[in-house]
Amino acid sequence: MTDRTNVTDKVCIVAGAGPGTGAALCRRFAAGGYRVAMLARDEARLAALEREISGSRGYACDVTDGERVRAVVERIHADLGAPSVLVHNAVAGHFGEFLDVQAATLENTFRTNVLSLVHLGQAVAPSMLAAGHGAIVVTGNTSAWRGSATFAAFAPSKAAQRILAQSMARSLGPRGIHVAYVVIDAVIDVPWTRQMFGDKADDFFAKPSAIADTVYYVAQQDRSAWTFEADLRPFGEKW
Repeated sequence: MTDRTNVTDKVCIVAGAGPGTGAALCRRFAAGGYRVAMLARDEARLAALEREISGSRGYACDVTDGERVRAVVERIHADLGAPSVLVHNAVAGHFGEFLDVQAATLENTFRTNVLSLVHLGQAVAPSMLAAGHGAIVVTGNTSAWRGSATFAAFAPSKAAQRILAQSMARSLGPRGIHVAYVVIDAVIDVPWTRQMFGDKADDFFAKPSAIADTVYYVAQQDRSAWTFEADLRPFGEKW
């Protein structure tokens, strides 16, 4: 799909600019001509990405803090311009069976995976509505569909996140904002998964850059043919 030619009004927020998919998303949107506002808690990581990615700017932010999110989005407007794309990639993952799950742990996953989407979506949607267009893309995973025995502290939050995104799509879509949910049904290729699955071949893993390509494509779709849910997996993945 052809990139828009006017780069001056192309601003993308990537929330959850981690070392794997998050960094790949930042690189992909920057390559597409966007000025990228990168949100994460790790200031050192953000500084390193700023040095690497032309046109990017890091903003240290706890996305579960609504006041902080609103302040950061205001800064992004002042520094870079109004964002036309938000990619919600922030995630908290805690694992354990039901009887082992602490209530505080489950609450933490909801704050990061669900509440932060509310904060960020409400912060960016007004300017998108005023412009008459925009895209909010949320990265999810298999837990949004089903809860395995050891995902009792994680799957409920991802399922809620998916349903929240669906409600957002039905509310905001008719007013010009494309909301989409990308399910990553895969083990993503990052250093810690390579250690955990050390016996697996390269094609067992999903490449962060390939995931980012799909998210970028979805964010650019013509409004006559929008995707709400896309599911990604390596060609050999059982499903």
